[in-house]
Amino acid sequence: MNGLIEIKRLRKTFPRNEGPDVVVLDDVDLTFESGEFISLIGPSGCGKSTLLRLIAGLAKQDSGTISLDGVEVTKPGPERGLVFQDPTLFPWETVFENIAYGLRSRGVYKTEKQCIPDFFKLVGLEGFEKSFPHHLSGGMAQRAALARTLVNRPKVLLLDEPLGALDAFTRMNMQDEILSIWQQQKMTTVMVTHDVDEAIYMATRIIVMSARPAKIEKAIKVEAARPRRRDACDFLELRAEILRILHFAGGGDAAASNEK
Repeated sequence: MNGLIEIKRLRKTFPRNEGPDVVVLDDVDLTFESGEFISLIGPSGCGKSTLLRLIAGLAKQDSGTISLDGVEVTKPGPERGLVFQDPTLFPWETVFENIAYGLRSRGVYKTEKQCIPDFFKLVGLEGFEKSFPHHLSGGMAQRAALARTLVNRPKVLLLDEPLGALDAFTRMNMQDEILSIWQQQKMTTVMVTHDVDEAIYMATRIIVMSARPAKIEKAIKVEAARPRRRDACDFLELRAEILRILHFAGGGDAAASNEK
């Protein structure tokens, strides 16, 4: 499947009405290996979501490059699927039609529609094909959003705080659901989160970012075996280390943007 992401000397700024532009990302270099599960964590406003949108091709950097399997990213593409915190389902369409949307937009619905039931099964929504989004719980709606992205069989799955709006119990269940999908599909996954425990529980590697203008404070490989125990000594030690790094990374200019 591949899914190697290479980010070189990336810089992104945002204009503001008065004063100099806001530098969000400054000279960022990162490599995400094929099949990794990466968690991006850092102070609020440091550019995590901006980095995700740049990888998705929904925004353009000021300088530097992003490439997927050696091909520079210049625009959105189905090989990079993005799931937001809000499921953003079409309320007037059934769950089936929401999931089919990606195939229709690519013009391959007729040839690939037979695979759609597989994705209902993958995300645990069998029996809800004819339901509308308002019939679904928050967790079920997020599963539908995942299936809508996965039906395009992306090489890279980008998750922008996809569990942030869920209650704690549903959130933990969805963490396991996403991990199961990642293990089955073997796609490179990059997830933005503010939850340190979530990052440790899910990721193979955690990228800790500094306050704006964001640089990489530390890249931490998570060695703990799966399934991970949140009360295990190695889990708690890593949690303390990341919180210590975030404390020192939390300074800097927080003046002009609400960017995550």
